[in-house]
Amino acid sequence: MSLLEVDGLVKRFGGRRGHDRPPAVDGVSFRVEAGRTLAIVGESGAGKSTVARLVLGLARADAGRITFDGVDLSSLSRRRLREQRQHLQMVFQDPYGSLDPRQTIGAAVTEPLRIFRRGNRSEREAAAVHELERVGLGRRYLDRRPHELSGGQLQRVSIARALTLRPKLIVCDEPVAALDVSVRAQVMNLLLDLQEDDGLAYLFITHDLGLLRGFAHEVMVMRRGVVEEHGSTDQVLDRPRSAYARELLADVPDLRTEVGDLAPEAASERGGRAVAQ
Repeated sequence: MSLLEVDGLVKRFGGRRGHDRPPAVDGVSFRVEAGRTLAIVGESGAGKSTVARLVLGLARADAGRITFDGVDLSSLSRRRLREQRQHLQMVFQDPYGSLDPRQTIGAAVTEPLRIFRRGNRSEREAAAVHELERVGLGRRYLDRRPHELSGGQLQRVSIARALTLRPKLIVCDEPVAALDVSVRAQVMNLLLDLQEDDGLAYLFITHDLGLLRGFAHEVMVMRRGVVEEHGSTDQVLDRPRSAYARELLADVPDLRTEVGDLAPEAASERGGRAVAQ
């Protein structure tokens, strides 16, 4: 059984129950296995982020089913859905906007533990230090505030916060789009390391196919709410079947020079999957 199973997902927005405009998501189906990454790719308006919101329960689907770890999320009460969300976390595109500027980094990272009443204050602080160390920061960042950190550091904080609840799946919605190219590679390699250590599954939303070589196991290409193509990363990048996927690839000057190119030494250590720095 897949960790995440999405079948026939439909979502409409606007108008009288949305029926006077095409669905934002129309009949989308896919699977994500534990420890693997599915990248959803497409231009703005393709429906990528809507799929992410539906999976996380931040919006309700008009039709279709989302099953997570054997549980049909659409059948859950609000309380049980909230409990289930502990196992699904999200890393947003804008690390500045996703953190409260009034909070310290320690408060931001421990917030999920407070919300779900995990541990006492000292235990939560210890958990925060542990996760900050895992993402290359550490205890000295606990009392700092977001404006004191760089964009790359803030995205590491966002990842640390997502990890505190020990999720099984992390939805990454354009997590490196706002970062410089060199910093993108560092964050992508961090995500790879965490996946290897924790067996995490990722649903990785992006418009940039150049990021995916060596990172994603599968790629699903969306356009105007529907799936245009879905296959292994090598198949989609090297042998795209749909005209739309070929158009997207034509906009990437040279995949070998992008952040997604393989780094031979790191790739060997990770069984062929790594992101160049």
